[in-house]
Amino acid sequence: MNIAVCVKRVPKTAEADILIEKDGKDIKKDHLVFALNDWDGYAVREAVLLREKFEGEVTVITIGPEESKEVLTRCLAMGADRALRIEEPPSSDAHLIAQILSHALKDQPFDLILTGVQAEDDGWGQVGVALAQILGLPHASIVTRIEIEDGKAKVRRELEGGIEELVEIKLPAVLTIQTGINEPKYVSLAAILEAEDKETKEVGLDEIGFASEGPLDAMMDQVSFPPTGKMAEILKGTPDEVVAQLTEIIKKKKG
Repeated sequence: MNIAVCVKRVPKTAEADILIEKDGKDIKKDHLVFALNDWDGYAVREAVLLREKFEGEVTVITIGPEESKEVLTRCLAMGADRALRIEEPPSSDAHLIAQILSHALKDQPFDLILTGVQAEDDGWGQVGVALAQILGLPHASIVTRIEIEDGKAKVRRELEGGIEELVEIKLPAVLTIQTGINEPKYVSLAAILEAEDKETKEVGLDEIGFASEGPLDAMMDQVSFPPTGKMAEILKGTPDEVVAQLTEIIKKKKG
């Protein structure tokens, strides 16, 4: 079974100070730590587990700058066999990323194409399903379990309200992977150093036939912080006093 996994290098912003560039089109990234997108890590692990069961190869693919080789090396250390880095376009959105990936994948004999449900930085959650549509392949999103049998994938996918759906999809197919589908594997320094000897190929957009489609017109217009709302008010006193204060606040709000 040959599996392709689309991954992304993302900035870790949860505990970092976020600043916006002067032109207002992006955040400042020179002080941020970058890592493999969390959802994509689960997708790589699932691909490796399927490869171990059914044999074949796992290829990881990313679109990004030279520094993206760091996450590809990590994916190789997790058990992937080959890696491909595609040149980063000047600007992009989810549909454009899916178009670029489709050019790299359309003539390749993959049984499965996996992506994370979404990326931590933009949260679009659209690349996997858009890629399936462009390639004309069946797909399932938010997948929490995969079973392969007789050329089909039986998958469990997460719906709203804690409900799950069981679907059967004919291969080849595209699946977007939810966190928790498996147990992440610890990657040692020795494994990362060994992974640097595995095959990593780098190509430009023209090499995958994308440049011939015309100019790249997806542009980020502006980014901004959400407006700051009123800070929470802490009510102090005995329970009876707090209830009285809260009652007055509710009366004023209704007025």
